[in-house]
Amino acid sequence: MAEYHQLRQPDHHHYSQPRSQQMVKAAAAATAGGSLLVLSGLILAGTVIALTIATPLFVIFSPVLVPALIAAALLATGFMASGGFGVAAITVLSWIYRYVTGGHPPGADQLDQARIRLARKAREMKGRPEQLTSATAS
Repeated sequence: MAEYHQLRQPDHHHYSQPRSQQMVKAAAAATAGGSLLVLSGLILAGTVIALTIATPLFVIFSPVLVPALIAAALLATGFMASGGFGVAAITVLSWIYRYVTGGHPPGADQLDQARIRLARKAREMKGRPEQLTSATAS
């Protein structure tokens, strides 16, 4: 049993680093962490100061800024929508041209099957009124 515990425990002398190397790593980590903490504090303070200075300007210019932002958003939305619809229209026209000229665009098989099913259903429905009138007459 004692032999098992001796085998299971790692050799601390073999894997451990020298004490000076551990101290250097700890000092480097503390220095990096402290400098990043100081930097984040400075950035927070700068943000608060900038917001304090900019808030009155936003309040003063809000009658101009808010409508300008709304107009800019509407213009951007309009341009994006018109561009999207233009691309969709060109894509559809290109698909129709390939279909009409005998090409085989994607989805042409489904369109042909739907056209055949629709024509079959139209023929069935064409004779339906005569069937209904003869059924009600008898």
